[in-house]
Amino acid sequence: MKKQILSLAIVSTLSLGAIASPIYTNHANAESISNLEKQKQEALNKRSGLNSEIEEKKSQITEIQSKQDTVRNEISALDKSVTDTENRIAEKNAQIDQTTAEIKQLEVEIAELIERIEKRNELLKEKARSMQESGGTVSYMDVLLGAQSFSDFIDRVNAVTTIVQADKGILEQHQKDKDDLEKKQEEVKTKLANLQSMKRDLEDLKVQLKGKIARQKELMKELEHEEHKMHGEINDIAEQQKILASQAAAIEKAIALEKKRQAEIAAERERQAKLARERAAAAAKQKNSGSSASTSTATVAEVSAPPVSNGMFMWPARGYVSSNTGSRWGAYHFGIDIASGGTVPIVAAADGVVSQSYTSSSYGEVIFITHSIDGQIYTTVYAHMRSGSRQVGNGAVVSKGQRIGTMGSTGQSTGQHLHFELHKGPWTADKRNYVNPIPYLR
Repeated sequence: MKKQILSLAIVSTLSLGAIASPIYTNHANAESISNLEKQKQEALNKRSGLNSEIEEKKSQITEIQSKQDTVRNEISALDKSVTDTENRIAEKNAQIDQTTAEIKQLEVEIAELIERIEKRNELLKEKARSMQESGGTVSYMDVLLGAQSFSDFIDRVNAVTTIVQADKGILEQHQKDKDDLEKKQEEVKTKLANLQSMKRDLEDLKVQLKGKIARQKELMKELEHEEHKMHGEINDIAEQQKILASQAAAIEKAIALEKKRQAEIAAERERQAKLARERAAAAAKQKNSGSSASTSTATVAEVSAPPVSNGMFMWPARGYVSSNTGSRWGAYHFGIDIASGGTVPIVAAADGVVSQSYTSSSYGEVIFITHSIDGQIYTTVYAHMRSGSRQVGNGAVVSKGQRIGTMGSTGQSTGQHLHFELHKGPWTADKRNYVNPIPYLR
């Protein structure tokens, strides 16, 4: 009878006479089970390490978000400073406009003052000419001597004094107006210059603040990009965790089935030994009998396309190798690409257990199968399958040559093909266990 053993997937055929040879001539013994335990523990340890990586990246995201909050607060404070500066610039503009208006008003007053000064000058000149024509200051004496009485004399003295004082006042006012004019001109010019200087300082400050805002916004973009990158890395690690967990579960199942298989083999050997002893005893009783029991075994294995080979791994699909392992497009190509047109079945390259069957952003529709051959764990990967064509799920036991899907072009793929990988050990993101599958395929 045929038994499918998880990742070991050994096919055994038992007859009445002896245990028939399995597909692989060497079976895993107690040492191979120990190796499986070690490989399972390695997968669990790697998964634990990935948990630490996720926690570290979450901590980094928290730190990045804290920096983002700081940058947001700085941008908000800078925005307020810009608004305050713009308000102060507007205030200075209003003051400048007011001062300019004052200057214009002062110019009007100055023009009026100049006109009064000119009129006063004309008046003084006229009086001076009159004094010259009448003999200068003597005319004042004539005025006083012409008094008819003492009272009239006093009146004439007061009148002369008033005229002299008025002339003196005009001259003093003339000088004062000139001084006031010059002082006002200097004050207004100084005020205007100060306002314009303050406005320039505020405009320079506004430019500096906006420059700081631009730099802070650029920093915010960098932090957001870094946070997005961290989330992507966490998703990638989570996907690796999922694969490692599935591989560990597959190995655990392989260990249990291998123990069961070994127990069955031991029981069958005991049965065969007992049968041999019984036959030997019967032969001793029948000395003259040359008859002997004969047994025959016949196993008929059903074959599907592509045909099942006797090698360690069979070709997983029909087609031609369109891309080998090695450098390709500036990167290293881990795997081989098998291409063909039409509806192309994809089969398991060896007996095993499906450790992962899902849709990946890069692999597309993909299946991972864990195998245990002679105590060594292998992992095969079947990527870019046709959408909806996966026929086996996580934990499924598959036999060599069993159809698991159909060739397609999902994920990061250009054209219909099967991307096939072989790893001597569990699959890892850095592909450190990867081996070129060509030498293993028969």
